[in-house]
Amino acid sequence: MNGVPANWEKHEMDTWEDDAADPRVCLICGDRATGLHYGIISCEGCKGFFKRSICNKRVYRCSRDKNCEMSRKQRNRCQYCRLLKCLQMGMNRKAIREDGMPGGRNKSIGPVQITDEEIERIMSGQEFKEEASLPEHTWSNNGDSSDHSSPSNGASEGNQPSPASTLSSNRSLEMGGGYTAAARDQYINTPMNTPYQLLPHLFSYAAQSGLLAPQPRSLYPQSHPLVMQLVAAEDLAPLATPMLIEDGYKVTQVELFALLCRLADELLFRQISWIKKLPFFCELSIEDYTCLLSSTWQELILLSCLTIYSAQIFGDLADVTAKYTPSDEELQGFSEDSMELMERLIYLFRKFHQLKVSNEEYACMKAINFLNQDIRGLTNVSQLEQLNKRYWYVCQDYTEYKYPQQPKRFPEIMMCLPEIRFMAGKLVNVPLEQLPLLFKAVLHSCKSSFISNRTGSSPCLTTTGTSPGN
Repeated sequence: MNGVPANWEKHEMDTWEDDAADPRVCLICGDRATGLHYGIISCEGCKGFFKRSICNKRVYRCSRDKNCEMSRKQRNRCQYCRLLKCLQMGMNRKAIREDGMPGGRNKSIGPVQITDEEIERIMSGQEFKEEASLPEHTWSNNGDSSDHSSPSNGASEGNQPSPASTLSSNRSLEMGGGYTAAARDQYINTPMNTPYQLLPHLFSYAAQSGLLAPQPRSLYPQSHPLVMQLVAAEDLAPLATPMLIEDGYKVTQVELFALLCRLADELLFRQISWIKKLPFFCELSIEDYTCLLSSTWQELILLSCLTIYSAQIFGDLADVTAKYTPSDEELQGFSEDSMELMERLIYLFRKFHQLKVSNEEYACMKAINFLNQDIRGLTNVSQLEQLNKRYWYVCQDYTEYKYPQQPKRFPEIMMCLPEIRFMAGKLVNVPLEQLPLLFKAVLHSCKSSFISNRTGSSPCLTTTGTSPGN
């Protein structure tokens, strides 16, 4: 460290806001900076590149003299020199969250100074090899030996962050040592007036579930009807948008984009119909429902595409995108943000593919994600808190009852929700002209996994009586 004062970042951010008339530039490539990222002023592109490089433990090579020009137009030509400059300018790799989720850590730490020897160890990969020898948390594969490593979670070779490290926060300490049967019964049966801190704390739950052998037990009598009501609100019929194409036909960018728009329209309409069928529809105001839908519709659509509609999305739609050939201009315009989004979408598809989420679990996940009391403009936050927690416990009760041999299944399922929320926010920022190429790349990469396990039904779903991972 170079003796940077503890309030360095706050001072810099204050200066940033006061100096809006004088835009800052990225210290790596000179592009327009968006703020302080990992200790230094940088753009979104260099921030994402640095995070992916460190999280994925990438080792680059320079084909020249390790002194390549870094500018907005030239920065993608040499990854080695780009990462080298990130380190030389003081980007702090220890400010990257260990679980790979959005948002940094150790925000009071500014730019760092490291020796040439330390930089060489990182650039050569030696630093990563030593870190790999240390014990790491894993995210259980449920018996699936295929690689499901996240493109940006700080793990490699199949290692995954623990559910506790991803969802635990100082806002979720209310549950402390995990839930109790009495607390669960209380939330399922009656409304709660005590404040709720968004999501129950999973640290103790995840730790305890790995220590105790699973014990058969009965389902809480209130859980089954609540789950069935949520499933009944879902439209599980196949999508009606035509996705058939003749052999030999070449799909244009405009045609593919129009098809994606029609699909989005149908999926959005289904979400609106779903709201009206929710068992708690009369408990909230129309204003709150409008606010919730406008803030979560992208997340709801993405979740449904990865689960109940995956057979069509990764089957029929993938057949259409396969007939689309992007131009050289489209390929060159594919941004780094789109590349990162593509990697994370592929990772999440594989995770859902591995878990084989049931209709009941999907319906609970969707309700929990929709009942997000962190959204601004809501009028009845306390009621949302009670409803959210009720279905959290219902989902936990159902999953533990149905899959007693998978004690980590519930935390793994809940781990997918913040990732979906993050990616949905990123998707709306992708330039429209890049969407056809993004969907083609994602579906092409996922289709091989889909076909290899296709049994005529959705690979991400199981019937109520089927236990995944067996």
